[in-house]
Amino acid sequence: MNTVKKYDVFEVSVSGPSEGNPFKDQWICGTLKNRQETIKTDGFYDGDGVYKVRFMPSFEGEYSYTVESSFGEKLEGAVAVGPADPENHGPVRVANNYHFAYDDGTPHYSIGTTCYVWNLMNDDIIEKTFAELEKGYFNKIRFCIFPKHYCHNFGEPRSYPYVGTPCDASWLNVDNFFEHRGVLPGNDWDFETFNPEHFRHIENCIERLGKLGIEADIILFHPYDRWGFSCMSHEQDLYYLKYVIARYAAYHNVWWSLANEFDLIPSKSIRDWEGIADFIVKNDPYTHLRSIHNCIYVYDHSRPWITHVSYQQQGPGRSVESGAELRTRYKKPVVFDEIQYEGNITENFGNISGEELTRRFWEAAIRGCYAGHGECFEDPDDIIWWSHGGELKGTSPERIRFLLQILKETPGLGLMPLTGPFPRSVCVPEQPFDEEKAYYLYYYGQNRPNYMVYRMDPDKTYEAEVIDTWEMTVTKAGTFSGTFRIDLPGKEYMAVRLRRIS
Repeated sequence: MNTVKKYDVFEVSVSGPSEGNPFKDQWICGTLKNRQETIKTDGFYDGDGVYKVRFMPSFEGEYSYTVESSFGEKLEGAVAVGPADPENHGPVRVANNYHFAYDDGTPHYSIGTTCYVWNLMNDDIIEKTFAELEKGYFNKIRFCIFPKHYCHNFGEPRSYPYVGTPCDASWLNVDNFFEHRGVLPGNDWDFETFNPEHFRHIENCIERLGKLGIEADIILFHPYDRWGFSCMSHEQDLYYLKYVIARYAAYHNVWWSLANEFDLIPSKSIRDWEGIADFIVKNDPYTHLRSIHNCIYVYDHSRPWITHVSYQQQGPGRSVESGAELRTRYKKPVVFDEIQYEGNITENFGNISGEELTRRFWEAAIRGCYAGHGECFEDPDDIIWWSHGGELKGTSPERIRFLLQILKETPGLGLMPLTGPFPRSVCVPEQPFDEEKAYYLYYYGQNRPNYMVYRMDPDKTYEAEVIDTWEMTVTKAGTFSGTFRIDLPGKEYMAVRLRRIS
């Protein structure tokens, strides 16, 4: 009998015809079931006469499966599903309205980064990226399936998603780019014939990310395109999505981001986006998380297919001060996937300091939200983390990792901001939570108090800790009840944590 671990990929391969266009002319699908679940999914053609169907079982025990195709008889079998690996907690789900937890109930505190096309770089850059990711700074990474055409992104990718020929862009440079930002003439793609090697390489990256405990937030469409992939017809979009879902949905660490900056893709209307969303909902048997990211115009995140808010803050500072308002408006987890990036490039989106980016992460957390990292330091080879991955140069990643550790020490499933007579800088665990584990986290950001006075229940005792979020230290300040004073060092980026003790 076949064996697989819970939340891992169980794959069935079948030999079939390779003549004609197997992507279009043939089909394969499968069903995996036990007493607790039934998974029905499409398979895909992987090239060289090989067809595959992938499943992700969510329970232990024996399953039966059937595979059917346009070219063969029904294939039947069984698979024994064993316990999941200790580090594999299954797909991330929405938990307690505003937060996330893995399928097994383990909390997930989203600390993401953006590397748009790191997966389409050469092997050396990819390995350098993985070396940085192995340091545990982030547990989510946003990236694209399609290559990117933008400033600092003039090179060709390692591969293309379709069979065909790209336009000649050897003449592009930083001086003439903004005159030629759209699709260039000379592309010749067969939008009915995929390049399996392109998708196979990406799924290898997804699998490696999963082993590091990192969620693959896959951007399905984006506007930064000289090849014509953003201008496919709606039917071609759905044809592409069917292939992507068939290949990637069985990986436990997948999230679907319908677009990066959807409102900059003029070829797609809201009706198109709703059709794309409906297709994903109907064809993803595992109901992975789904979002859509904006530039200026904000999508209606109250739409039922959207599981969480993926937000780029516009306006002065483009920061996270609207976090509590967005929580109240949408009643969903809020992820600020783009809050400008640490770096020193000319473009304003990529030249804030490490201190400021770290502050924005804390400001998001104190509002019960989550934030995303990015880095844009000039490089002689134009290898910039925000797009290409490579090696990190900034000061914020280890401070962001420190915040993640603080979040993991929070009771329950995340934080919520307190309102009313409290200062805006205080939060508690999201309700409902165990009163015996009462917990308060105060953050003072760019303010520099020498001390603060706290007014707590005189019948309860609290352990106080002073947290230096930049130096990454936690210092015990004593135990207190009622009204008490805590001395602070009079510097920026300080926090205080109060935890109730018996």
